[in-house]
Amino acid sequence: MLVFFTILFSIHISAKEIPVGATCQFKNIQQAINSANTGDIIKVKSGIYFEHKIIINKTISLIGENNPVIDVQEKDDGININANDVKINGFIIKNTATGSINDFAGIKVFRANNVEVSNNTLRNTFFGIVFQDSKNGLIQFNKIIGENLNQTKSGNGIQLWQCKNIAIKNNYITKHRDGIYFEFARFCHIENNLSEQNFRYGLHFMFSDNDWYYNNVFRNNGTGAAIMYSRHIEMLYNTFQNNWGDASYALLLKDISDGIIIGNRFTKNTVGVLLDGSNRINVTRNLFENNGWALKLMANCMNDTFYKNNFVINTFDVSTNGTLYYSYFKNNYWDKYDGYDLNKNHIGDVPYRPVSLYSIIVEQIPQALMLLRSFTVDVMDKAERIIPSLIPDLLKDDEPMMQKNRI
Repeated sequence: MLVFFTILFSIHISAKEIPVGATCQFKNIQQAINSANTGDIIKVKSGIYFEHKIIINKTISLIGENNPVIDVQEKDDGININANDVKINGFIIKNTATGSINDFAGIKVFRANNVEVSNNTLRNTFFGIVFQDSKNGLIQFNKIIGENLNQTKSGNGIQLWQCKNIAIKNNYITKHRDGIYFEFARFCHIENNLSEQNFRYGLHFMFSDNDWYYNNVFRNNGTGAAIMYSRHIEMLYNTFQNNWGDASYALLLKDISDGIIIGNRFTKNTVGVLLDGSNRINVTRNLFENNGWALKLMANCMNDTFYKNNFVINTFDVSTNGTLYYSYFKNNYWDKYDGYDLNKNHIGDVPYRPVSLYSIIVEQIPQALMLLRSFTVDVMDKAERIIPSLIPDLLKDDEPMMQKNRI
């Protein structure tokens, strides 16, 4: 045991700081890395460094002082990391190459564990930060700003592929193809990020189980978030706002099972949540406000629960494409509910059916939207509610709330 601690102490003592800058021995970042030993700290002074594909293949810390700039000049990647326990902090990285075959990135981590990427700004990078086949990483307090004007020349802001236990916190991502993209990424935490004005999705992931999303904001994207072919997903207290478009939605759940959607805010979106082939989803205490469609629930969904949500000022509260359902609504607040509460327990005495006849017609004939808010539609919906014949009889809230639920 004494020998073990003696070795650790000697490694700590031997680690050194290596300065890089115009007045230093090393004026080139790659040269300093090549000369470094395991555990060394390379401190890069303020300035512009015209370097590309800086390779880190040993355990070091690369620290920028006063935000030095690495200008890749559209030649390749910015920094490649192929070693464990590496830290990158405090750089401006810009102008990577672009391509249809290679995923050029500002910072690329490949088969490296315990890597931390913090407090960097990436501008005009094809992909921003990419982790591949890596574990136990941290990506935090970065600004990732794309400058291309179309998605064909833009990659993803943060991308994980075949990763585990990666934490993504307090980042700002904008003007990329997808703000955050996962594929085969498990047990990852995504917290306090702002993803906005991305061409396609603010968040997009597939085949990624047991991931946790907390207090993120996805706004003004082509689509807020698309979650596909995954299990055991938790989305808590996120905001989905101003995601508009002909085929846009705040949150798509495609072939998802055993998920939790709690405390989120869906405001001013074309569609709040679209569930397609998704089963055993718990949707509780969310706010659906001022959306075109608050909720689209496809007939291929089973055993989903919608409990204590608030539906306020939506054009359509719920829309569907079938007649037979095995999902459950209870204690939601519906601003269109006009029932009564004779026993004063704050629960409506008659059920509320959130699917209108008009929403069914629009689902089948989209051009019927031109009749929105017309007198004919109002009369048709009221007649259908008195004598239901087409709206799904099982899709109803038997105990609607008379007052808004606490979100």
